[in-house]
Formats: sequence, structure tokens, C-alpha cells
Amino acid sequence: MSLKDKVIFMSGGSRGIGLAIAMRAAKDGAKIAIAAKTTEPHPKLEGTIYTAARDIEQAGGMALPLKCDIRDEESVQDCVQKTVNEFGGIDICINNASAISLTGTLDTEMKRYDLMHNINGRGTFLVSKTCVPYLLKAENPHILNLSPPLDMNPLWFKGSVAYTMAKYNMSMCVLGMASEFEGKIAVNALWPRTAIKTAAVANVLGGDEMYNKSRSPEIMADAAHIILNKDKSKFTGNFIIDDTLLAEHGETDFGKYADYPFDQLMPDFFVPAADYPVPKVVKDS
Repeated sequence: MSLKDKVIFMSGGSRGIGLAIAMRAAKDGAKIAIAAKTTEPHPKLEGTIYTAARDIEQAGGMALPLKCDIRDEESVQDCVQKTVNEFGGIDICINNASAISLTGTLDTEMKRYDLMHNINGRGTFLVSKTCVPYLLKAENPHILNLSPPLDMNPLWFKGSVAYTMAKYNMSMCVLGMASEFEGKIAVNALWPRTAIKTAAVANVLGGDEMYNKSRSPEIMADAAHIILNKDKSKFTGNFIIDDTLLAEHGETDFGKYADYPFDQLMPDFFVPAADYPVPKVVKDS
């Protein structure tokens, strides 16, 4: 499996899971456009589009850092066009950018509600829509959304209804576009079983304890690498949990992704246990 010379357009990606996916593709020699807003360092959020581009190139890939606001149609169109001009087309679209606020109804300000829906749902639709004409010209095109399985259990809604709605919009894009472009573009969703070591986890969700008891972003990168090498006509419309896919492809050592055994890790939201049982592994710590 290799993504050599594949052109990837990724929303976000200056840090965290998106950057890890980009780095895994870069090792194959992929060409990656990082379309994100972060151009200046942030005191609590490491990474900019320029540091991401540097890391991608050092890993063996080609990089195009693009300042992009995925809420703005003209910005997205401009960045997609720049990617095509630079690399000759687009093979893969990764919708990684996301906004989060785990707040109840009364504690969710409408400006935060609008931000989540404009980035998660609308932004994903817009980026996908803009990339599709170029994906249709590619040999084995993929759209990959970092979004969860669609599960109508009230558990996922009662404490964060606004965020859940916004995140599920990304997953509904998978459901609809996989059917709409069946046989032409593979469209799938990938989601982690546990919390992942990202700046959002450290600074917004749970602090050091939750961060330490999370898996590394490389587990998502390894799972994404498998997905993006699949045949577009044979693997589409799937809602995938990272370790389930890896186990299905022979991975038995999950200890390399975390310093704690599985039963001590922080579970992620939106994973219906009955549908996605924890895979049996040889080593998990």
C-alpha cells in the first residue's frame, strides 16, 4: 500500500490528528495541501500551516501551506484551485477541520453553535463539493471525514446537543455522498475509540490526565492510510473505528499507541459498543 504521488487536500491539519495523517502519507511521498487558518503560533496550540509543511517535507512528502477559512466559499475555491495548479489535480479530500463545545443547551452561545455548524457541517460539505470535480478525474479518489458513526442513542445528545448535531452533519455527508458517488468516489468516516493526544484534549476537554490516558494520533494515521489505499468501488459508505480496522488488518500490538492498558484509557464519544466491540489484542500496554 502506498500513497506515493497522491494529491491530498486536507482541511485543518496544522497539528493533531490531521498532521499525523499527513505525515503518514508524506512517508509514501504524497503531495499534501494543508488548508487551515493557523498562520501564527498560538501559546496553547502548537503548529501552523508552515510548520506542518516543513514537517511533511522532512518526512518525504511535498507540501503546500494554504491559509484557508472553510466557512468562506471563495477561500475554499481559491485554495482548491491553488492545489490543482501546484500539483495537477486532487486524489484525496480529508475533512479534518472541526470545532467543539461540549455544552448543554442553556450554556451554548449561539455564536458557538454557529461556529460548530459552519465548520463541521457546512465546511465539510463545501470542501467536499469543491473537490469533487477534480476527484472525479482521479484514478482512485477518496473523501475521508473525521466523524463518528451515526447512532441515535440519546446518550450522545443529552449533554452536548449542539456539538452532536454539528458532528453528525459530517457523518450525514458520508452517508449521502457515498451513495451519490458510488463507484466513482469512495466516501468514508473514521473515528477513534479512545481520546487522542491532541491540543484540544489537553486544553479544552480534560487537561493532563485525559491527555496522558489517550492514544497517540498515529493510530488514526495508520487507520487512515489503510482506508485511503482501498479500492473506491469496494470500500465506501463505511463508518470506521480506528482500532477495529487495524485489528482486521492484522494489528495486535496497540501498546505502541498509548502508555496505559486499554481499560485505563479515556473512551471517546459516539462509539456504540454493541456495533464496534473492542478488538482482542496481544498487547495493549
